[in-house]
Amino acid sequence: MMAFLETSLGRLSWICKEELDLGSPCTQRTIIDAVNLLFLAVFYLFLLVGSVRKHRVRGGNERDRIFGVVSICCALISIAYLGVGLWDLIVENDKFNHLIWLFYLVRGLVWISLAVSLIVKISKWNTILVTVWWLSFSLLASALNIEILAGAHGIHVLDILPWPVNLLLLFCAFRNFSHFTSQQAPHESISEPLLGEKEVKNQSKLAHASFLSKLMFSWINPLLKLGYSKPLNLEDIPSLDPEDEANIAYQKFAIAWDSLVRENNSYNTRNLVLWAVTNVHFKENIFVGVCALLRTIAVVVLPLLLYAFVNYSNLDQQNLYHGLSIVGCLFLVKIVESLSQRHCFFLSRLSGMRMRSALMVAVYQKQLKLSSLGRRRHSTGEIVNYIAVDAYRMGEFPWWFHAAWSLVLQLFLSIVVLFGVVGLGALTGLVPLLICGLLNMPFARFLQKCQYEFMIAQDERLRATSEILNSMKIIKLQSWEDKFKSLIESCRENEFKWLAESQFKKACATLLYWSSPTIISSVIFLGCALFRSAPLNASTIFTVLATLRGMAEPVNTIPEALSAMIQVKVSFDRINTFLLDDEPKNESLSIIPSQNSDQSIMIQGGKFSWDPELMTPTLREVNLDVKWGQKIAICGPVGAGKSSLLYAILGEMPKISGTVNVFGSIAYVSQTSWIQSGTVRDNILYGKPMDEARYEKAIKACALDKDINSFNHGDLIEIGQRGLNMSGGQKQRIQLARAVYNDADIYLLDDPFSAVDAHTAAILFNDCIMTALENKTVILVTHQVEFLSAVDRIMVMDGGQITQSGSYEQLLMAGTAFEQLMNAHKDSITALGASNYQSQGKSLTVDTVRPDESNMSYTTKQNSEGDISAKGVPVVQLTEDEEKETGDVGWKPFLDYLLVSKGMLLACLGILCQSGFVGFQAAATYWLAYAIQIPKLNSGILIGVYALISTLSAVFVYLRSFFTAHMGLKASKSFFSAFTDAIFKAPMLFFDSTPVGRILTRASSDLSILDFDIPFAFIFVVTPLLQLVATVGIMASVTWQVVIVAILALAGSKYVQDYYLASARELIRINGTTKAPVMNYAAETSLGVVTIRAFKMVDRFYQNYLKLVDKDAVLFFHSNGALEWLVMRIEALQNVTLLTASLLLVLLPKGAVAPGLVGLSLSQALSLTTVQVFLTRWYCNLSNYIISIERIKQFTHIPQEPAAIVEDKRPASSWPFKGRIELKELKIRYRPNAPLVLKGISCTFEQGTRVGVVGRTGCGKTTLVSALFRLVEPASGQILIDGLDICSIGLKDLRMKLSIIPQEPTLFRGSVRTNLDPLGLYSDHEIWEALEKCQLKATIRGLPNQLDTSVSDEGENWSAGQRQLFCLGRVLLRRNRILVLDEATASIDSATDAILQRIIRQQFLECTVITVAHRVPTVIDSDMVMVLSYGKLLEYDKPSRLMEINSSFSKLVAEYWSTCRRNSYNNFAAEFPDIVNQS
Repeated sequence: MMAFLETSLGRLSWICKEELDLGSPCTQRTIIDAVNLLFLAVFYLFLLVGSVRKHRVRGGNERDRIFGVVSICCALISIAYLGVGLWDLIVENDKFNHLIWLFYLVRGLVWISLAVSLIVKISKWNTILVTVWWLSFSLLASALNIEILAGAHGIHVLDILPWPVNLLLLFCAFRNFSHFTSQQAPHESISEPLLGEKEVKNQSKLAHASFLSKLMFSWINPLLKLGYSKPLNLEDIPSLDPEDEANIAYQKFAIAWDSLVRENNSYNTRNLVLWAVTNVHFKENIFVGVCALLRTIAVVVLPLLLYAFVNYSNLDQQNLYHGLSIVGCLFLVKIVESLSQRHCFFLSRLSGMRMRSALMVAVYQKQLKLSSLGRRRHSTGEIVNYIAVDAYRMGEFPWWFHAAWSLVLQLFLSIVVLFGVVGLGALTGLVPLLICGLLNMPFARFLQKCQYEFMIAQDERLRATSEILNSMKIIKLQSWEDKFKSLIESCRENEFKWLAESQFKKACATLLYWSSPTIISSVIFLGCALFRSAPLNASTIFTVLATLRGMAEPVNTIPEALSAMIQVKVSFDRINTFLLDDEPKNESLSIIPSQNSDQSIMIQGGKFSWDPELMTPTLREVNLDVKWGQKIAICGPVGAGKSSLLYAILGEMPKISGTVNVFGSIAYVSQTSWIQSGTVRDNILYGKPMDEARYEKAIKACALDKDINSFNHGDLIEIGQRGLNMSGGQKQRIQLARAVYNDADIYLLDDPFSAVDAHTAAILFNDCIMTALENKTVILVTHQVEFLSAVDRIMVMDGGQITQSGSYEQLLMAGTAFEQLMNAHKDSITALGASNYQSQGKSLTVDTVRPDESNMSYTTKQNSEGDISAKGVPVVQLTEDEEKETGDVGWKPFLDYLLVSKGMLLACLGILCQSGFVGFQAAATYWLAYAIQIPKLNSGILIGVYALISTLSAVFVYLRSFFTAHMGLKASKSFFSAFTDAIFKAPMLFFDSTPVGRILTRASSDLSILDFDIPFAFIFVVTPLLQLVATVGIMASVTWQVVIVAILALAGSKYVQDYYLASARELIRINGTTKAPVMNYAAETSLGVVTIRAFKMVDRFYQNYLKLVDKDAVLFFHSNGALEWLVMRIEALQNVTLLTASLLLVLLPKGAVAPGLVGLSLSQALSLTTVQVFLTRWYCNLSNYIISIERIKQFTHIPQEPAAIVEDKRPASSWPFKGRIELKELKIRYRPNAPLVLKGISCTFEQGTRVGVVGRTGCGKTTLVSALFRLVEPASGQILIDGLDICSIGLKDLRMKLSIIPQEPTLFRGSVRTNLDPLGLYSDHEIWEALEKCQLKATIRGLPNQLDTSVSDEGENWSAGQRQLFCLGRVLLRRNRILVLDEATASIDSATDAILQRIIRQQFLECTVITVAHRVPTVIDSDMVMVLSYGKLLEYDKPSRLMEINSSFSKLVAEYWSTCRRNSYNNFAAEFPDIVNQS
């Protein structure tokens, strides 16, 4: 023991170059180093051994920042020590025996460990350890420095420089002690309250992983093992750690945001979103920054180690320990590079995921609070874009941020290394470096411009695509596919122009990227020769090449990083603008709990306007006093402000003046049905718990019981997106049932009867409004005047004012506006009575006697037994789960990619050019390695030949990029064309069963991958593969033994890669199905936000959205974790190859390998890891990108509807000559295995006749229309028009000859002119005539832009009635022989309806008019009436004949008339004496 101590002390005295003296500064500093090493070892031992749980964050934000700042200072001191140590190791070879470099490296290691200890989350015992460490180190170092200064000794700059940081460490130690007690106290994190509420049995293993498991990404092993054994499903993916969930991320963001908003003033224009994100995520990014810094240092140090290695090989007297120490340093630096880079990548994306989730939720939360004015400024599509594009971009933001600053630092340090190695010679290289860097800037700007213009064009195309997909039914009915397809294609052409510009400019940028190292290195070598600052030997040449290789990445990536940061800034600005937009003012509406008050709603002196800046308010002088339990009806002409009044009561309309008080809870039923994707039951319960009795009562009151019984899955049938597979009446009754089940105090019903037939309307009015809601306050907006007599009060609106208010009797006596409405109704009733009721007979007399409540209720229920859902009988759910491939589909999709685009030749040319590039690059480096051994070779020849060979390689790499870009553009064009053709030719059933989001995902993100990623991913797989072969070949030519290890490493890499891909492929596929629901839900919410707020369901929708965001984020998280797991293992395997190659070079005898070949072999070995990782990453990326090819290809092979034009079966241009329609045993089913919906209908519609089609809601009326337009093909039977079988001709030839006003009025974004005449076939004069006939001329004449007046998305800036009038205007322009009215006047008042019926009679006098209607007066004057029930034809005859017998039609008429009579019995005889007398 004594001998060992003496030996140790002797070595210590040898290091300090003096006799052992414990009082000397050198000895004391060495002892401090030893103490630090001891603490360091114990610190890392604690981290390794301890099973690290999720520990609490030390202190608050202020304290975290202090620790972070001190950590950065420690890291800087570490860089200084490591730099000096490496310089001593490389340059001062004569001082090697003194091991000074080792002491500097040790101190660098100590300081970087101190930096880690300041920011890493650690256990209680480790906290105590590091506090003692900081305290002891700071005190010992300070004492030593004071002693040196006091003794007037000289002090080294590297000893005095860390002293201030020592004092900061002392400060941190004291803070740790002061906070230690509070750390032991229960300090719940923001996530802990949620832990008890959710299952954590399948939570991410990262939460409970040990330090070593986190370091090596081993925590993801169980998932990869499972994925290797079977295809993964969504249920197999572990959930996120609580602190990574969207709710926690948003809560933190919201706290920071609220604080900033409070502090902000109108003069401050800073971006609050950026500052809020910075405040929340600053601390976690400090550690990411440290990782990025370590990685940068490691990359810069590698050329210096190469320099040292080649110098070592040149020594006459080689010291084996010296060589082995360089190899050890080389291996250690590669490990540090690998670990730091992997954790930098993973943690930056983890931080980005949290930012992304927080902002996605913030945008969603904001849209739930957005005011009506705000909603006008931000359309549904724009809000979805804020989530899908802007918030999603944040996932990569931290990575780009750290890449930007670390690459700038890497570039600067590389220049320093060049100066250190070649001296003044490097100065000449700065000129071409600067030129190449400056040339990158215009490229970056141009590429950014291309990207910006491309994004604008893409947004326009996607907006148009979304609108077209949502309106595909009307497009097919009107045969506008070619017009709208050409619109999409013109948008794509503009988009494609910028895509092509971008891709070909990237090829030029590639030339610049690969030629710049050649130019710079040649100029540096020339500078060395001119200035004689460094010999052109192996160490100089290969160090310069290695350094320039390290500089190529920053020079190329910095412009891209800056471009990405600019895009992020734009996204931050867009989100900031949105989050600061208007919210409804709380003072505009006062909601007071009912508390037995007899008041329900009170508005005094109310003035309201959709746009507060307009001089004329939308509603003015509104005074409303509604008592508890009253039934109030609001009526008036189209555009009178009826719906606006309901919005004012809801607080959705900006209030200019007055007061609004609402006493109790509200349920709201909108005019346009808003139905969620999900089951019927989900839509009715609307988040409330199931109460069987109340549920049954609601569905019976809303006449849904028969529909539900007819559904194959009952009330669990899935409703398609926006209720696509439900009839208009069913959607309206579902949302009415939702309101009834909600059991609110006040019901606001906006024209709920417009989409149902008269009989169903009577059921809804009597059983729902008057019975189920008997004790509730109801405000009913309606055009059905027959119900007005039963309500307590009627309000007539016109021009934004309540012009009349009172009971039915009072208003009849007052006359004016109400009288006009009643006269219109009277005309229709009189026509009904005069023409048909005189011969009704005994059966009608029974029904016209005033029944009591119970009899009426019984009668309506008896007569509603014929209800059937025409569309609700599929054997399987209509909306199917999205298809996705499973397992390894191999390279068939990529082969399809080449075959579809006919790009095989271009791909082969690209591979050949890449082979030429790799060959010339290898030849250039070989030339340098061999030429420097030729004694009398001129430097000019050496540099000139090298430059020539390298320039040839750059030409080949340009050609490679050019051919690849051309191949990608051909593929993009081919796939887009096939996809668009398939979508526009798809049958209507495809759109009914496929959510729009599913199609849009393929048209947006999948197509973007096809445009930008796949072509270069392909060539980026070929490039490193060829480079890998060349690299191993060069290394083997120097030391053949390395081939054995290299082959084993490659085999291991391939196995690990396949093991990873089995899981990664499924993760990407599943992720492809989780993003669309997030966007769909946001879009769905945006459309129904008024309903959501009215029902106070904001929190439920928020919680559901959080689950969708987390479901999407968990795949992003595990995909990134799995990728880093893979890359780390591949780097480890290739580091073994590097270690083998360097050991062989050290162990070979002196002179066995020339120094030039040593430099060549080692420089290639250093790039081996990078090349292999590049290959693996892009191979995996390409495997994942291929999934987008699969997904697009799925939709290019969907079944097509029949041909638009059948050339040999084209009808005459004047067909149909007469308009005679024959139905022969017509049978219709929606799916091959589904039950029949129309069951053998046979009848004839004679030319020029008016045929009314009636029946209960869902009896098959709309299906008959669909069959006539061939939206669905007959299962059997025929439809003949003027003797021609419509199934024998093309769809376009058929549909262009038919006109329709559909049940749901559809307008497109554009102008009044483009909506009336999308094909541009008519003059302005003809359009004005059509507008005059459809009662819109006066309205449009009064607008500033008249025919060019804008129409917003879905015609939201026009009322439902006005939209229906636009549809009428379209058919008035076309003037076809056959006209179909599919419940066309459901959304307009009786007066307007009567006018329109008269116009149709006049304008289509010689046409065959088929009217599907709910209002009996609409069809009573028809020449023929068709009655459908259960998909069968019950009756088809003249209305007068059907009225003479006890027919189904006569019962419908009787029910309608008795409803009118019952609801106005006291006044009916006085108002309609003729009808009463006839009966």
